[in-house]
Amino acid sequence: MLGNGSHEAPEWTSTVVGHHRLRHDLAVIRLIGEFVPFAAGQSVEVRVPQHPDVRRRLSPALPPSLDGKLEFHVRTVPGGWCSGAIVADTQPGDEWRIGAPLGGFWVDPDGAEVVMIAGGTGLAPMRAQILDLARKPEPPRTYLFVGGRYPRDLYAEDMLYLLAGELPWLTVIPVVESPEDPDWADEWYEQSRVDIGFPPDDLLYGTLADVVGSHGAFLNHQVLVCGSPAMVQTTVERLLETGTPAELIQFEGL
Repeated sequence: MLGNGSHEAPEWTSTVVGHHRLRHDLAVIRLIGEFVPFAAGQSVEVRVPQHPDVRRRLSPALPPSLDGKLEFHVRTVPGGWCSGAIVADTQPGDEWRIGAPLGGFWVDPDGAEVVMIAGGTGLAPMRAQILDLARKPEPPRTYLFVGGRYPRDLYAEDMLYLLAGELPWLTVIPVVESPEDPDWADEWYEQSRVDIGFPPDDLLYGTLADVVGSHGAFLNHQVLVCGSPAMVQTTVERLLETGTPAELIQFEGL
C-alpha cells in the first residue's frame, strides 16, 4: 500500500498480467497485486502508466480476491484519450495504482429475486455481483438482461453462456437493437470469435429499455441498472413508467 502521510488516501499496486483486446474499442484487463478492499459492485479509482496523473473510475468485474486478482472491462469513450490508451496501449507488466473504492450496487443474498440490466461494459459490476452471489449457499434467482446495439457488441457472450449453464439460479437474456452486425469489419472481433454463445433464437430485439419495459412492473425484485448515462436514464424512466417502485432501483451510468 502506498502513501506518505496519514491524510493521504490509501492506494494499492497491481500489475497487468493480461490484456485482451476483444473489439476495436474494448479490452479486458487482468491484474494481480495487493489486495484491494472493495465490495462487489463498487467502482475504484485507477491510475495507469500511460497517463499517471489522470484518475479514471472503473468497476471491477470480479469480486474481491485475497490473492489480489482484478479484472476490468474498458471501452474507449469518444474523445477519451485515457480510455483509448488503456484499450490500445496496455501491456503485461504495467503497474496500475488502485484506490478509492466507492458506491456501487448492493444485493441482499437473502432477499428478493434480482433483475440486472447491463448495457455494454455496465456488465462488469453485475458480473462481480453474480460471482459474489455464487459464493452464497442459496442465492436468489437472478435475471441478467445484457444488451448492445449489434450482436457482436455482446462481447462476453461466451462467458455468460457458460456461466448461465453452471448456475441454475441465473438466467441471462441477451438483447440487441439490430439482428445484423454492421457491414464494416472489426478485426479484433474476428480474432476473438469462438463458437460458444447464445443461439440467434435466444436474442431479444429492441433497446434494453423497451425489452425490460415489456416485462411490466418489477414489484418484488432487487433491480440494478448499469451502462452509458443515456441507456441508464431511458431504462430507469421506462422502469418507473411501467410501475417498478423507485426505491427498488439502483443505477449507475458509466
